[in-house]
Amino acid sequence: MPNTRTVGVAMDFSATSKLALRWAVENLINKGDQIILINVQPPHAHHTRKELFEVTGSPLVPLEELRELNFAKQYGIPRDPEVIDILDTASKTKGAKAVAKVYWGDPREKLCNAVEDLHLDSLVIGSRGLGPIKRVLLGSVSKHVMTNASCPVTVVKAKQSSH
Repeated sequence: MPNTRTVGVAMDFSATSKLALRWAVENLINKGDQIILINVQPPHAHHTRKELFEVTGSPLVPLEELRELNFAKQYGIPRDPEVIDILDTASKTKGAKAVAKVYWGDPREKLCNAVEDLHLDSLVIGSRGLGPIKRVLLGSVSKHVMTNASCPVTVVKAKQSSH
């Protein structure tokens, strides 16, 4: 059996992060691989689990728990049926194991830390396609992670609509 891999997908539940998840499942995930959804909450967020796990991030949360409303409330992340469906499909059709991890802080820093912390073989991240001014003001998370992460990073861009 070939080596199984651990693939991280940055997930903020935006359309482009869901596109990145779909891309990862369709193009990277093989039988037995592990998909880790990585969600970074703002540092000022107040959720019941933050006090316990602010420094280390949450424990790895199995797909079954992601479905539960209680999990969504405790960690402040949406219970997104589309994301659950994509992960269910990956689990059933490819035998992939899906888990999630929540961090609190700057997404640029926390995603790079996650690569090390989770021993990722690859990280997939969506690009919001900010214009040049917003990118300078807000900073591009994908560019920072591509430059600083210690594993291969794939940036999935949203399809541009034609005018």
